Amino acid sequence: MKELQPINQNVLLELSEDNSEQTTASGIIIPESAQEKQEVAKVIAISNIENAEIAPGDEVLYKQFSGTQIDFGDKKYLLLPYAEILSKIVVTESI
Repeated sequence: MKELQPINQNVLLELSEDNSEQTTASGIIIPESAQEKQEVAKVIAISNIENAEIAPGDEVLYKQFSGTQIDFGDKKYLLLPYAEILSKIVVTESI
């Protein structure tokens, strides 16, 4: 079995494919190419990074236009430098 393992302080993210059509309130269909992409993805693997603040399974927000998109198997991934991760998304209880 082949798998991707990031090296050199890189992070491997799994990109979700949201191919749903978006429609405006007036009924205009917005094509996928014109839709605004959300820079949120799930961490699949990280290279050997000391004191990493993320772990596989975390959802993170990353910089727009960063990294290299990879098609591997039947999934889409993004390989990007650890420094390009902006935030980890955490679920908290409401007060």
